[in-house]
This record gives sequence, C-alpha cells and structure tokens, in this order.
Amino acid sequence: MLEELVSDAEDRMKKSIANLRLELSKLRTGRASTALLDQIRVDYYGTSSPLNQVSTVTVSDPRTISISPWDKSMIPVIEKAIMESDLGLNPMSASETIRVPIPSLTEERRIEITKIAKSEGESCKVAIRNIRRSCNSDLKEWLKEKEITEDDERLGQTQVQTLTDRFVASVDEIVAEKEKEIMTV
Repeated sequence: MLEELVSDAEDRMKKSIANLRLELSKLRTGRASTALLDQIRVDYYGTSSPLNQVSTVTVSDPRTISISPWDKSMIPVIEKAIMESDLGLNPMSASETIRVPIPSLTEERRIEITKIAKSEGESCKVAIRNIRRSCNSDLKEWLKEKEITEDDERLGQTQVQTLTDRFVASVDEIVAEKEKEIMTV
C-alpha cells in the first residue's frame, strides 16, 4: 500500500518533469531545433494537422530548419502558418523545400526567454509539491482510518519528501541547463 503510493507519486512527478522538458523545448534559443515548429498546425485538405505529419522537418545547419512537404501544393500553406505563428520566423521557399532561418536573439530577448524558462520551472515545482501534498493527505487519511500505523505514516512522508527533493533538484538542473543554452551566443 505504502510502496504503491510512493511509486504512483514518482510516476506523476516523472510526468511533470517530462512536461517541463516539452515546454522548454518550445522556447527558442539561438539554435535551430525541429521542436520549435512542433506546435505549428497547417490546413491539410480541410483538416488541421501538425506540420511534422505533412512534411519532413530537419535541421540543415545550426541556424536553419528545412521543411520538405510531401505534397508540393502545401508550400504556401506551410509558409503562411509559420509566418502567422508567434515565433517571429520568416520562411523562404526554394523549389521543393522551405528554409526557415533562425535569427540570432538580442540580449534583451534572451533575458526575457530565461524568465519564461524559470517560470515554467516554478510551475513544475508547484505541480511536484502538489503531488507531495496529495500523498501526505492520503497518508493522514489512512492513519485516521487505522489502515496504517504512525510509523508507516512517518516513513511514507519521509519517502515522499525524499522523492520531492530529488525531483525539485532535477527541475533546477533542467532550468539551469536551458538558461545556459539560451544565454550562449
């Protein structure tokens, strides 16, 4: 019962970390990354589809993303979708491919993006602490209903706190790594 609670808490915390990594991958650094275009959707024969499902998206060099649509008639639609996104990118078509140059970031914009990264990290920490609070309330409830002993409750709280500390430290490492990546010119 106790092991199940701790295992469930660990799984939920891992999901929070995975979500943080996903959100941080969307932040634009000075380098090209296919993850930048993951949230872009295009109208593909009346259906809103993710860009990577209607084309091949690759990084051709550190400052350029190449997009090769499977249907060449999609080139203007893809260009329009990229321009309308809030990424500030300006695609250029070259025959059958679209090249998206990634402009270098200004110092001001880099600082702004690091603040967003810190905010995402803080949101993840809050989610992890909420998981801890939920586990601790479950433990208290079980103690109240005499399903576990006081020693088991203390042991459970200690295990959950250890997990929480480990995952919060992991969040700090991930955010620091992203900040370093963003601030590198």
